[in-house]
Amino acid sequence: MAYETVLFDVADRICTITLNRPERLNAWTRQMHLDLKDAMHKAGSDPEVRVIILTGAGRGFCAGADMGGLQAIGSGATADRTTKAQEGLPGGSTLPEFRMNYSYFPAIPKFIIAAINGPAAGLGMVIPLYADLRFAAESAVFTTAFAQRGLIAEHGVSWLLPKLVGLPTALDLLCSARKFRAPEALAMGLVNRVIPDDKLLAEARAYASLLANTVSPRSVAVMKRQIWEAEFQTLAEATTQANHEMELSFQTSDFKEGVAHYLEKRAARFTGR
Repeated sequence: MAYETVLFDVADRICTITLNRPERLNAWTRQMHLDLKDAMHKAGSDPEVRVIILTGAGRGFCAGADMGGLQAIGSGATADRTTKAQEGLPGGSTLPEFRMNYSYFPAIPKFIIAAINGPAAGLGMVIPLYADLRFAAESAVFTTAFAQRGLIAEHGVSWLLPKLVGLPTALDLLCSARKFRAPEALAMGLVNRVIPDDKLLAEARAYASLLANTVSPRSVAVMKRQIWEAEFQTLAEATTQANHEMELSFQTSDFKEGVAHYLEKRAARFTGR
């Protein structure tokens, strides 16, 4: 399937999804929202895909909402925020919190890496926060932007951002809407790595390859679900869930393979079962 606003490529068990409106710094539109959501669910349900990389075409990741759409809303048009509901994917979280318009990444049972290749503003900054890891190019520049548009902390960022950077820093970034660069984003914990621009995708793919070829995809899916759902659990609930998942893992082919490849000193051949 060809998409209007994203590129979709699968190679070596890695799916690369690229926001593709480079002439507008990949500014966000309703069509991009629909395309990305469908592409993410497509990759999430494909047994040949083990890791997803999300990046942007051209010199930016995403400049936020397309100003034409915002102008139309400001002129009295009603914002169309409805989308076709997506069914949950096997192995993914079933929590309703991860079934909303922009919070569905944690319910995708594949590891998601955001490779932020340039400016990331507004919604274009929020989207990668829902990824499992964020790698930023040295040229990346971030801003929440909402306060400069007369808007508020949208799409769950008021819940998510403080968990990543702490309450005072989240208030700073949201209320000032100031721009900040990749090194500061790394220092505050917003991104996991800062990488030279020309090496960003190569390093993202190298990390993705590590996950795709050396660890159990079933283990990754379960642990991803555990980590995200633990944000809504007590320690007792998280421990009870972990004990149950451990018993299930003992019955899998991947557990047997995990022991066998170690003892036989060979590369793992995990199947995800």
